[in-house]
Amino acid sequence: MEETAPAIPKASGWKLFLKTVIARAYPRVIGQQREKSWVFFDIFLPILGIAAYVYVYRAIGAPEEYTGFVVLGGAMTAFWLNVLWSMSSQLYWEKEQGNLALYIMAPNSMMAILLGMALGGMVATLLRAVAILVIGGWVFQARFLITNLGLLILVFLLTMTALYGLGMMSASLFLLLGREAWHLANLAQEPVYLLSGFYFPVKNLGFWVALVASLIPLTLGLDAMRQLAFPSAIQFGFLDVRVEAIGLFLLCILFLVGAHFLLDYMERLAIQEGRLTESRR
Repeated sequence: MEETAPAIPKASGWKLFLKTVIARAYPRVIGQQREKSWVFFDIFLPILGIAAYVYVYRAIGAPEEYTGFVVLGGAMTAFWLNVLWSMSSQLYWEKEQGNLALYIMAPNSMMAILLGMALGGMVATLLRAVAILVIGGWVFQARFLITNLGLLILVFLLTMTALYGLGMMSASLFLLLGREAWHLANLAQEPVYLLSGFYFPVKNLGFWVALVASLIPLTLGLDAMRQLAFPSAIQFGFLDVRVEAIGLFLLCILFLVGAHFLLDYMERLAIQEGRLTESRR
């Protein structure tokens, strides 16, 4: 009698979700090491932008804290660009390359696929953000004085969770809108720099504008991190740090739940009509 090969156990549930996350994160982590020039330009170019704002603030006699605000904001731009180009537009690019149909047919969750992409991109982005903080802080003599490290880490994690949740949710929207995804990504880049207060305290926009801008996780996240990294920055803060942490937690729930429903809707639409997975060049 012929011996039958032992059946290979199939992962399901949370095991399948975890394996999918690892599988999608792996190529992004490894891929970042193959283009050394990207690392250089991803650090060098943001520092040029930081230098422009620092010298303008020094020329007009702005408070010294603004130098630290700019350095921290410049470091956080790396995360926003990663979400915008490597998350929000990702499913549209996968459709253009013919991979989206494979993702839809696979038994794993679309959220697991996007989460793996997010974590893989976040590793490289975090290293670049730290490099920008260290180099920018050294070159421009920014003085950081962390008053509550635990709360700072919590705010950062909440900001990243809400931000990447927003990226997952907008990935479905960009895909549903088709060719307009590229234009929307370009359109969203600069306004978020302004509304999130990357290079100045968002409080200067006025209370109601800043409140509406708080729907972008980076707005509350940056404001809270500045207050925790620069004790004298409390006078420039928009809201109390703990209030902003609660707001970020609520945004995490909002965007993650929204991403779940939008991705499910997108999968159903692709299976029923098939039009989302077609490349229309």
